[in-house]
Amino acid sequence: MSKVLVPLANGCEELEAVTVIDLLRRAGVTVVTAGLEAGPVKASRGVTLVPDTTMAEAGDEEYDMVVLPGGLPGADYLAADTRVNDILRRTAKAGRITAAICAAPKVLAGAGLLKGKRITAYPGSLDPATVPDTEITGGVVEIDGSVITSRGPGTAMDFALELIGALEGQAKRDEVEAELVRP
Repeated sequence: MSKVLVPLANGCEELEAVTVIDLLRRAGVTVVTAGLEAGPVKASRGVTLVPDTTMAEAGDEEYDMVVLPGGLPGADYLAADTRVNDILRRTAKAGRITAAICAAPKVLAGAGLLKGKRITAYPGSLDPATVPDTEITGGVVEIDGSVITSRGPGTAMDFALELIGALEGQAKRDEVEAELVRP
């Protein structure tokens, strides 16, 4: 069974965080949510999220994937956290998946993981001049090797389904999507 870390920071985009967590768990993936600090996380629209653990406790473990929800200032807090950057680099070095949605691809950029990649992000959240060897497409979801990115809250379900496909295969992705009764 795959194991995924979802770091949560105050000001994260709740729609992205909860959609990713929910759909991955529907697929049977073990999802560990970790707050940057102990206690509840207040998301960007005021929803309170209660992480399973903290980055201090979860950060030394190995994961098949690390997924970063966007939202501001949440993505900025993730980018400034050395534990988040360390686990992203370690995960990438091991050939495992790093994923980010909305404003969070800038965290991947700051960790040095986007060079030569084709990605997407929330419009205006990532200055192309700061990632000169990266193609920013504006697409719904981009998969380039072990980096998966998505555009924003409206693409969260598509993003989560692609994460399932990358971890558990197309059949599991299709099974989860069918149960959602999407149009």
